[in-house]
Amino acid sequence: MTVVTVHQAKTNLSRLIKKAADGEEVIIARGSKPVARLVPVGESKGKRQPGSLKGKLRVGPEFFEPLPPEELSVWES
Repeated sequence: MTVVTVHQAKTNLSRLIKKAADGEEVIIARGSKPVARLVPVGESKGKRQPGSLKGKLRVGPEFFEPLPPEELSVWES
């Protein structure tokens, strides 16, 4: 784990991004207080497939009933 100040992070941003992309965690500190963490973005989980939840979700009849007056007033205000 690498700890750098905000000034060092600005000066060496490209190098720090490479370190993060290689899997190293980089902590950016304001003075001696850590304020941010630079980590690699997680990989995508693949393409979504329409219909993959078909039959797994159910909307009950209560979904179509009118909202209670106290909840409706919150939406209308």
